[in-house]
Amino acid sequence: MAIQKPSIPKGTRDFSPQEVVKRNFIFDTIKAVFRKYGYQEIQTPTMENLDTLTGKYGEEGDQLIFKILNSGDYLSKLNLDQLQTTTSKTLTPRISEKALRYDLTVPFARFVVMHQNEINLPFKRFQIQPVWRADRPQKGRYREFYQCDADVVGSESLLNEAEFVLIYQEALSNLGLKDFTIKINNRKILSGIAEIIGKPELIVDMTVAIDKLEKIGLDGVVKELLEKGFRESDIEKLKPIIELSGSNEAKIQSLKSVLSSSTTGLKGIEEIEKIFNYTEQLQIEDSKLKTLQLELDITLARGLNYYTGAIFEVKSNEVAMGSIGGGGRYDDLTGMFGLKDLTGVGISFGADRIYDVMEELQLFPDNAGESTRVLISNFDETAETYALPLLSALRRNGVAAELYPTAAKLKKQLSYADAKKISYVILIGSEEMESGLLSLKNMQSGEQQKLDIAAIIQLLNS
Repeated sequence: MAIQKPSIPKGTRDFSPQEVVKRNFIFDTIKAVFRKYGYQEIQTPTMENLDTLTGKYGEEGDQLIFKILNSGDYLSKLNLDQLQTTTSKTLTPRISEKALRYDLTVPFARFVVMHQNEINLPFKRFQIQPVWRADRPQKGRYREFYQCDADVVGSESLLNEAEFVLIYQEALSNLGLKDFTIKINNRKILSGIAEIIGKPELIVDMTVAIDKLEKIGLDGVVKELLEKGFRESDIEKLKPIIELSGSNEAKIQSLKSVLSSSTTGLKGIEEIEKIFNYTEQLQIEDSKLKTLQLELDITLARGLNYYTGAIFEVKSNEVAMGSIGGGGRYDDLTGMFGLKDLTGVGISFGADRIYDVMEELQLFPDNAGESTRVLISNFDETAETYALPLLSALRRNGVAAELYPTAAKLKKQLSYADAKKISYVILIGSEEMESGLLSLKNMQSGEQQKLDIAAIIQLLNS
């Protein structure tokens, strides 16, 4: 039998113990902020029914859903004639009834409807789980990646949107990011723009196109809009809106003038102003929020059909990377599952991209890769026997500790500690066993001191 070369699918990754510790540092930091703002954790299955997911992300999103083939002989119910005349679009529902979740928002909407009699409204939840997208892998874009979502349903208050701005600011600041921009827009403003250029029926085509401005440039956006049915005269009206610049206040005043004939557009501006006011009031007393960069960006569209109000996107200004967070308000997402008129708003942190940003900027704490706090040396059978009660005492007092499993030379044991980023090593020789004072070596500074086990425990827990 030929030896198979091990591999994993493109766009997926293995994670080493050190990487997992760093990823958990990100998750734990974000979770702490979510909980601080009153959010509770839930989890949903890896797979959903295919019809739960389709039709919720727009045509482009639907194409990126990973379908799961039915178990057994999934082609047995199709005859040869059907196979020859069918297309991939019509074939899929016959051979696939399940799919890997594309995001955490639609499964959350499904969860709310299924558990509506068990939850209290407004319901604030967060969820940190992997999602899958059949996308082309590239830097910062993976086929399997974690999302960190927080959503609240059953509340129309724009205070929720303002608090999401603060959650982004606080969590990313706690992770060590110093220069990032939280972009905000409102789908009602975009709808108003579509109205005033006389193309309200093409709102989705317009938002999908202008959402790509950063990737394909203005010429690319114009080309796509022309292909979707917009006229040159429509685009002439659209260009100055897309190219709006200046302060948030200046942009708002310009939009009020441009959208004066659109009730929907003016409503969107009013909501944006309210969010800005809430945010300003909430950040006055918090020094961590003084560096807040909140920017009204009219080109922000998010390209997803279910957003109906405010939309968010977060970008690092320190590293060339796609968005590291995004979200928005959806007025009737649960209506797709039979529960009408339940408004919601949510955000997501792109944990994998945040990880890449933090790696590039070297933001992880020095001990972020540490799993074991202290290693006890093992030079012979006598030292090993002496060390076992000490090992138990360390662990009993909450210190992550290891005993080197076999007798070995000091150099080998120190190399092991260094490779695992273990901060301290306890050296036990005949002198230490006689006196009860153990040699504690700091692996970073190289300094050694003699302490009894109680003092070591106190030092390692301080």
